[in-house]
Amino acid sequence: MRALEQLLAAMSLAAAPPGLPMVTDQGPAPSPSWFVGCHGPLYNFALIVPSALFVAYLASLARRSFAKLTSGQSYLMVAYYALLWLVSLLNLLWCLVQVWQCTSAKESSWIVLSLFVETGLLFMEISLLAFLLQGNHAGGLDVLTRTFVVSGVIVAADTLLKTIYIYGFRVPLFADSNDKENRARWSLWIVHKLLLTAVYGFIFFMHQSKWRERLPARPSFYKYVCAMLLLNTMSLFGCLFAANGSGFGIWLFNLTTVCYHSLYLPLLYVVFLADFFQEEDMRLENVYYSEMKDAGFFDDDWD
Repeated sequence: MRALEQLLAAMSLAAAPPGLPMVTDQGPAPSPSWFVGCHGPLYNFALIVPSALFVAYLASLARRSFAKLTSGQSYLMVAYYALLWLVSLLNLLWCLVQVWQCTSAKESSWIVLSLFVETGLLFMEISLLAFLLQGNHAGGLDVLTRTFVVSGVIVAADTLLKTIYIYGFRVPLFADSNDKENRARWSLWIVHKLLLTAVYGFIFFMHQSKWRERLPARPSFYKYVCAMLLLNTMSLFGCLFAANGSGFGIWLFNLTTVCYHSLYLPLLYVVFLADFFQEEDMRLENVYYSEMKDAGFFDDDWD
């Protein structure tokens, strides 16, 4: 009986018209592993390792940072540090589940997670500019409220537009596809990157003009603006090339995506929060030095 079944199967395959794919009972192709994802292990490695190391770094300093924040009176730093932790954890999760974007069962979860991560990163990016332009360590509740409200309105409008594109027009904003019917995806990203490039470009040229006194006198802030201007310019060109069907545009856009998700949060910490903690350390050292001097520990140095 088994020999007869094998003979019938061979006859049906031989009688199949040429050019048609053979149908087998092997089932659907297995999904890629979480590390390989949709782009390969190198892409995921470049995303996961820096993000995981930064979260580990924050965790190693969490106890000391919490003590300094609770002992101070800067509401901005407390709020921004908490927001940094939240966005860093969401971003790390986003980096770990890259395989979701090519898994049909996880498509909705990938879209929702991507929207949350993009919203959090953009909120921190806009609010950081607002904080620095108002003064490095302004700590009043009115400054916190005003900055968060303005940043929240801008980010809410951006997120609403993305949501309409995804669920209203069925545009795959967070899928790596360059089909002609998805040109609307690149048009939205072009506008998004163009606006950010214009903002950073304006601040960059303002720093070179006579109005530079209105900007914070911090070299780190200027370097931050230069880095973000370069990143957004590269991303803008990637979107423009991708909209014209160029594979190089897809590659360039993915490169800037990796740089943004893996390096932006550490850069933000260095520019904004690290100085605050270092200044607290210097202030405590000055207090200890004054107390020891008043106690006469350094009297022998003057003999």
